[in-house]
Amino acid sequence: MIEKTLQNAVNENWPMILIFTVFVVTVRLVYLFIHKERFVLYKELFMFTALLYAMLLFYVVTFQDVNYGTNNFIPFKEIMRYELGSRLFIKNILGNIILFIPFGLFVSYIMKTRKAWPIIFITIITSGVIEYTQLKIGRTFDIDDIFLNLVGGIIGYLIYLFFNIFESHLPKFFSSILFKNILTIVLLIITVIIYINSDLWGILR
Repeated sequence: MIEKTLQNAVNENWPMILIFTVFVVTVRLVYLFIHKERFVLYKELFMFTALLYAMLLFYVVTFQDVNYGTNNFIPFKEIMRYELGSRLFIKNILGNIILFIPFGLFVSYIMKTRKAWPIIFITIITSGVIEYTQLKIGRTFDIDDIFLNLVGGIIGYLIYLFFNIFESHLPKFFSSILFKNILTIVLLIITVIIYINSDLWGILR
């Protein structure tokens, strides 16, 4: 179900993703060349992924046709009515949490802080604006979604914190730019192999 949501987001937006990718990559490379700044693969890819995530998040919360239920302004009202492990539980509870895990990770990386309050504050503000926007465009406002998004954001922050602390205990080479770039290339190759051998996306084929 969550996989299908992601698949739809990519399938519906691949032309925009392609144009966006060419534009952002070109502008960034020219910027680095003009200002004679160093190109660091893992940093550039991470930031690009964050921008791509933001674009797909925008699609999921505004354009995807998932309008159901009524507005809910009572905390935990909707959460408590879903049976654990049911289809709606996975879609509405786990889906909202998983959706914001990357958000917490990306924001933590960009903020470069181990403090939790900036991530909590930014997540609440962003999620609140999303719910308000949904209310204004004819979808539903659910205060429980803000709480669930916050849980996802905190999980993303904890993942960042774990890797940040873990990295500080690694030998110097494993914290080097060279190793991180090599690791990034390996992950890219694995991603391409999975794509080639899978019908998950089914686009541009």
